[in-house]
Amino acid sequence: MPLRQIEIVIPKNREEACRDLLSNDSVVHYWQSSSKQSGFMLKVLVDSVDTEIFLDKAEQLFSKEEDYRLVMVSVDATLPRMEEKTTDEEKKINYPDKSADKPLQGIRVSREELYSDISDAVEFSRIYIALVVLSTIVAALGIIRDNTAVVIGAMVIAPLLGPNVGLALSITLADLKLGMKSLKTNMIGLAVAFFISVVMGYFLTVDVEVYQIASRTEVHLSDIALALASGAAGVLAYTVGMSTAVIGVMVAVALLPPLVVSGLLLGDMQFGLALFSAMLLFINVICVNLAGITTFILQGVRPRTWYDTQKAKKANKIALWLWATIIFILGGVIYFVL
Repeated sequence: MPLRQIEIVIPKNREEACRDLLSNDSVVHYWQSSSKQSGFMLKVLVDSVDTEIFLDKAEQLFSKEEDYRLVMVSVDATLPRMEEKTTDEEKKINYPDKSADKPLQGIRVSREELYSDISDAVEFSRIYIALVVLSTIVAALGIIRDNTAVVIGAMVIAPLLGPNVGLALSITLADLKLGMKSLKTNMIGLAVAFFISVVMGYFLTVDVEVYQIASRTEVHLSDIALALASGAAGVLAYTVGMSTAVIGVMVAVALLPPLVVSGLLLGDMQFGLALFSAMLLFINVICVNLAGITTFILQGVRPRTWYDTQKAKKANKIALWLWATIIFILGGVIYFVL
């Protein structure tokens, strides 16, 4: 049973409210202490799949308190061992929104853990730019040499998963701040990679007959399926607490190679083929975002308050209809024209 330890500091005069918080069935075990300096401290063990329920309740009770602070950490082990919940015990959990659909909520981390992980992944920094530069150079050389192993190696270090998953989460939660940060990081990263590719294409020999280039100057319906699967896998990696290193390769494969090929061809003055590669990149970006939003929704990721939830639903509908319409149109063009 994966556990989380949650430490809550509140003013001593709110001790009574803690009883209401501890009555929640998501609590496995708890300790409490108090002091004149720090107020009242509560330490709680919660099953990882139930942390969102507990955190929402804590926010509802204490978010307006000036001295309120909540810290959550993962628990590697505990003795005596905790027994797994039975099906009947799971049904007793007091979900705050009984009308909401939660088909996959029980297998994901909490909203706060998810938001924290993705927020860190979309930070714009010198390390991010360095990884973009290095992965672009390695990918360009691997593509020119038609070396698949080198291209895959470039995908391992390409930091493209976080910003794209961040965009999907920002739309799912209607979080403008996260959306702008993700968009900025993503756009700068793609622009840097494209610029480097154009420069390399100008100075190096670009042979359009090699497989790594030729395969990305043609757009097929299978490319849409690949990008959709990549986006869904990337979101699942974050939401279930998996390592994103391997899954990030899938998203990078969908985005970086067509971007690099487009830049190389543009640098080599082959404008028509460069346009097809750019179209493939555009399709893949939309598909990754569409799959990400859909996966977040299916897993029950939504804002805490009713008002924010309603706002997020409108944003989700607009984004899903817009992306789906574009993909449908582009899919028709690919099938009937290209």
